[in-house]
Amino acid sequence: MTENKDRLSDQDKQRSNPGGIIDSARVISYNLSEGERPGGMKVRYKIQIVSGPRAKEIDARQAQVIREVLEWSLKHRQPR
Repeated sequence: MTENKDRLSDQDKQRSNPGGIIDSARVISYNLSEGERPGGMKVRYKIQIVSGPRAKEIDARQAQVIREVLEWSLKHRQPR
């Protein structure tokens, strides 16, 4: 019972913290299960979630890279 009270008080502290999750980046990790691994290799995805100006900067960079890849693939098309 004390453990639950400690958890609740920690949650209350987090709720009262004005910075919270909005200002900080969130990281999500995912490990592929053994059956999903290519050639038995261990694979782990780490995804960082950001917002605000940093997110706009990343979006612009991703858009530029995607454009470059599409242009490259268009130039290097193989006739069927």
